[in-house]
Amino acid sequence: MSENSKNSGTKPNNGAVDNLEKEFKEHSVAEFFKKNKQMIGLYGKIRTLTMVVHEYVTNSLDACEETGILPNIDVKIDELGDEYYEVTVTDNGPGISLDNVGRAFGKLLAGTKFHRMMQSRGQQGIGASGCTMLSQMTTGKASKIITGQDGHKPIALELVIDPKLNEPKISNVKELDKEFRGTSVQAKFKGCLYRDSDQGALEYLRRTAIANPHAQISFRDPLGQKTVFKRTHNVLPERPTEIKPHPKGTTIDDVLTYCKTTKGRTVASFLNNDFDRMGAKGIEEIRKRVKFDLNKDPKLLTWEEAEEIVKAFKVINVIAPSTDALRPIGEEQIGKSLQNIVQPEFLTVLTRKPTVYAGGYPFQVEIAIAYGGGAGKKVGDQTSMDIMRFANRVPLLFDNGNCALTKAIQSIDWKRYDIKDPSTAPVTVFVNFISVHIPYTGAGKQAIADEEEVLEEIRLALMQTGRKAGIYIAQKRRSFENQQKRLMFYKYIPEVCKALSAITNENEENLKKKMEQMVLEKLKIDEKKEEEERKKAEKTIANDDNSFIAKKPKKEEQKKKSKK
Repeated sequence: MSENSKNSGTKPNNGAVDNLEKEFKEHSVAEFFKKNKQMIGLYGKIRTLTMVVHEYVTNSLDACEETGILPNIDVKIDELGDEYYEVTVTDNGPGISLDNVGRAFGKLLAGTKFHRMMQSRGQQGIGASGCTMLSQMTTGKASKIITGQDGHKPIALELVIDPKLNEPKISNVKELDKEFRGTSVQAKFKGCLYRDSDQGALEYLRRTAIANPHAQISFRDPLGQKTVFKRTHNVLPERPTEIKPHPKGTTIDDVLTYCKTTKGRTVASFLNNDFDRMGAKGIEEIRKRVKFDLNKDPKLLTWEEAEEIVKAFKVINVIAPSTDALRPIGEEQIGKSLQNIVQPEFLTVLTRKPTVYAGGYPFQVEIAIAYGGGAGKKVGDQTSMDIMRFANRVPLLFDNGNCALTKAIQSIDWKRYDIKDPSTAPVTVFVNFISVHIPYTGAGKQAIADEEEVLEEIRLALMQTGRKAGIYIAQKRRSFENQQKRLMFYKYIPEVCKALSAITNENEENLKKKMEQMVLEKLKIDEKKEEEERKKAEKTIANDDNSFIAKKPKKEEQKKKSKK
């Protein structure tokens, strides 16, 4: 062996090692997201501004609902300069105490939702604090907050985040001598853009109003134009209840984490108290499959023992998770919202029964198909299918191509439902996916992962509603075709009679009267068949209490049109 090969790579560079050791530093989560803001959806000029509105509005809706208040939310966007905007969002919620306002708007991964197994809009506790950080990153300015609680004077303050510590820094705190309950946040942002587009703030709020019919939302855009989405339902949705983790979705690390905080004194009582659907029968089944005593203190469980429990979970029969934590919008409420905002000619709505995905998380799907009227996406003179995606009532405007909801809709053969070409159809498809845990593909929370159970459940719901829509569309198409036949008959009667008169020497007017009589009798037969088909279609649709057909013109008006 040569001398070079003996010494090759055997002596490290001590100076380089020392430098490497010096460079080893700990970073806060705020520093991480400051450097990687695209991971929480804050990228793209139009998207960034819409996401800021989304985060503030989502917080307002959750705060109001959790305290039993019908939400009134006011959103304003002011243009301060080139790609420079000020966003103000005010709600009538419960307000936030001075002790907690910093954590709500100035500490990433702090919140009330991440650790609870219940349906909620936000999950990670990043959103509003991420907006605070973006504001100071792009403008160097603090976010201004006014918050007031019942029985207390409202307070105004300014807030920034210390990214090194992931801690809020509050300044200029003062009491206000006025009546105010709720929270108002005002922040400035550079490098973003407002556009009245499919992915703009106005469209986001329009869809939020559809999925939250109990909320009233007003919006003033940078041009000063005001839009108000009035509430169509005056009752708050029932508050979802928190559920325990289900055995089928539990990992070894989960078991060891839960057992550290359990109040159970034995492993058996720990399993019974801290897991959903785990009763005496299930515990006996586990007792037979593990090698240690279930009377052991759960805080002393080893990794190997927790592994035995998880293996037992996988083979024993456990009832499906409780669905008490799920709160759908409801078929009636979705119907009213879409009728009010989309104003379709035909609408059918369906809420599927709850089921589970990934072995442990309960979920539910709500579907609506709207046809005609204001349905569909309008681009100039063209109309195409409009897909409205929601997760726990929150609109998903971005990353649609990477979302399971979009893929499920695109997998449907729409021709079976008389929608020949989705790219030219006046159709709106509404999908709301609700769960205690939304399987987002990223922290930006705009696309749902391709869970097999989720895809299949959406497909089943779409096919069920699609049949109802297809019946109506087919009946309308036949009615249109019959109308075209009438027009064609009356158009060519004079020409045919003129030719027949020349051939037979019959009086042209007599031939015309006879021909019109024949056509009239034929049309009466066709009209009778059409009426029977219409009644049959409406009867089929009427069996679904959640389908809606816009009022048709009176028969006298229809007769006048057909004569013309």
